Amino acid sequence: MRYDSDEMERQAILAAAARMCAAARTAPKAKGADNILTMVLTGEEKAALAAKMREIADTGNPAVQFFYRDADNVDKAQAIVLIGAKPARAGLKVCGFCGFDSCASAEKAGARCAFNMIDLGIAIGSAVSVAADCRVDSRVLYSAGKAAQLMEYEDFDVVWQGIPIAAYGKSPFFDRKPKQEAR
Repeated sequence: MRYDSDEMERQAILAAAARMCAAARTAPKAKGADNILTMVLTGEEKAALAAKMREIADTGNPAVQFFYRDADNVDKAQAIVLIGAKPARAGLKVCGFCGFDSCASAEKAGARCAFNMIDLGIAIGSAVSVAADCRVDSRVLYSAGKAAQLMEYEDFDVVWQGIPIAAYGKSPFFDRKPKQEAR
């Protein structure tokens, strides 16, 4: 059987994405509580995420115009790995990292647990290190995560981050264009 470079690169991207998800899952977590979710989008689902990113940019808010540029990066990617954190509280007796004196007061105010976000950051770091080990190009995009959050992939409020990945001769995420004006 003969496999051309496009097919082998597609297989490499999906294998790298699977390893990235495994790395996020096995990353260390506060109190050993696993609140990390992973998801991989390709094809129409990836295109829908990029469309949602453009919809956010279309609001005309100057602060989100970079979503256009990042949506172009998602379009160029062969897949996007989403890593999210389910809302949870570490429940530590002495903490206050979230800015509140207790988990109960933070929950009442609707604040997120700092340890939950730290766990997300560690999971992302583990995943992108795997991407590097697999020699696929990647970039962490808050904008893709925000669009994923608005798409409500889960029944609860997940904080997502997106990591587009690609295996081309040159990284499509390296020479990023300046933010585009509203289209």
